[in-house]
Amino acid sequence: MLTVALPKGRLGDKVYARLEAAGYICRDMTDESRKLVFENEAAGVRYLLVKPTDVCVYVERGAADVGIAGKDVICETEAKVYELLDLGIGKCRMAVAAKRGFTDNPGRTLRVATKFVNIANKHYSDLGRNIDIIPLHGSIELAPIVGLSDVIVDIVESGSTLRENDLVVIEEFMQISARFIANVSSYKFKEAEITGMVSALKEVEK
Repeated sequence: MLTVALPKGRLGDKVYARLEAAGYICRDMTDESRKLVFENEAAGVRYLLVKPTDVCVYVERGAADVGIAGKDVICETEAKVYELLDLGIGKCRMAVAAKRGFTDNPGRTLRVATKFVNIANKHYSDLGRNIDIIPLHGSIELAPIVGLSDVIVDIVESGSTLRENDLVVIEEFMQISARFIANVSSYKFKEAEITGMVSALKEVEK
């Protein structure tokens, strides 16, 4: 049986629909329930419902054999997992945004507000830019408005929140979507089951 870390919420609903179409169904998943573990021995699958940002932890540490996580979560957690398939679900971009009219001054340290600390550090390190990271966990858009930061690094989907706060994207640097990941040891010992699930998911995409 394969244990799958499935993200809760809207992304998880879309992913489960894809898994169901691929033959990995758990009928009681559709019931109103507070359960966090669902099994279907006949389908050879066990689902763990976890917070999206925790999927990589469950997979990397072996509590789950495989999971579905956003590319942003994989990069931010720097999880040691195998990334086997881009599901093409939950597409968005990682971007740098600032107040309209902002001009960067390379001569001074750039103040960057974000909840993606590792991603932001790597991006600006690759550019050779000195930055001061300001970790935030909500209302990231507020930081440049009140002068807490010069820019923000955040996920952009439609861009409506930025526009409503008179912020503009000045750079997009990472395409994000849901990825199918596997635990390193599980892939070694359950390769047939895991590659079978990957193949079934690919067939559903066609």
